[in-house]
Amino acid sequence: MAAREDMNRHGIGMTSQRTRERLLERLFEEGIRNLHVLETMRRTPRHLFVDEALSHRAYEDTALPIGHNQTLSQPYIVARMTELLLGGGPLDKVLEVGTGSGYQTAVLAQVVERVFTVERIYPLQERAKETLKAIDVRNVVFRHSDGNWGWPQYGPYDAILVTAAPAEVPVELLNQLADGGRMVIPVGQHEQFLTLVIREGDAFIRQQVEPVNFVPLLAGAIRS
Repeated sequence: MAAREDMNRHGIGMTSQRTRERLLERLFEEGIRNLHVLETMRRTPRHLFVDEALSHRAYEDTALPIGHNQTLSQPYIVARMTELLLGGGPLDKVLEVGTGSGYQTAVLAQVVERVFTVERIYPLQERAKETLKAIDVRNVVFRHSDGNWGWPQYGPYDAILVTAAPAEVPVELLNQLADGGRMVIPVGQHEQFLTLVIREGDAFIRQQVEPVNFVPLLAGAIRS
């Protein structure tokens, strides 16, 4: 049984370590330079975060469906957002808005001290919990809630990462960002841009990074 679980985690065939190494080469070619992020991407079993029928595509640099009209972001975007978040130095307390499959959560949890993650779709959150437990990621706290409101109880946060696109950055999230903190968020409706927000006192310095395509950040919470 233990051998089978280890095989599931490390993968075989199209989910093998060699396939992951090829993905890392592509990420480097596409401009990802943070070695900590690259190593984390290499050792994180992305195939466990998608349905088994799609596991053979897990290490392609593409987004994949995870049900409930949601997607697992392509590896480049996960790496890019994580790299941007770490640009200000080591991070203790990070808020993630949009747990989804838990893959971005797993990557974050390996490069920061603590992750507080919010998901509006309960079944996705429950599956993410199970997957993170299976790969022994323990420094994550979950909340089922409307992500537009963040999680003020544990704020302010050293950094905030948002995995769905609002038309404008929610004021509640800005308020939960610590002074000197960084937020990485896709912004826009018809045209979206990955945006870096850095808080300097009461000012928020914004930088458009690159065009992206995310699902919209919706209001409300879904139980089933």
